Amino acid sequence: MSPVDRSEDPEPSEPVPAGLLHVPVRSGPAGCTARFFRTPLGGRTAVGFTSAAKLTATLGTDQASIKLSEPALRALAAPLGVTALTVDPSLSAPAADRTAATARERENSWRRWHPQHIGALRVTGAAAAAAACLNLLIG
Repeated sequence: MSPVDRSEDPEPSEPVPAGLLHVPVRSGPAGCTARFFRTPLGGRTAVGFTSAAKLTATLGTDQASIKLSEPALRALAAPLGVTALTVDPSLSAPAADRTAATARERENSWRRWHPQHIGALRVTGAAAAAAACLNLLIG
């Protein structure tokens, strides 16, 4: 058998390590947390960029990042069930406008959780049960 030269193989059989990756993070109560994304089919994936310029071009200038090796990123994602790793994605959806959604939620929250409304539902349900029992008794 002759030795296999992998340098000429257009699709190597084993993935080549990507080196240091710029991994997008978000700040949280315990410090920085790696951000995970969704693929177009809905699966979860870890994301890394080979340069800070590519990260900025895709996610914007406000995105914080840390440098991790590919094995470290995979080890970080594995306990969360994330096995896919996307390197240098070219597209991303725009960030959701959470301020408008939060304001709408605050405006409508009294309708959902107002004590009188909940109590009215309970009384109405109790009245319907009592009427059903009376109908059975009266016959």
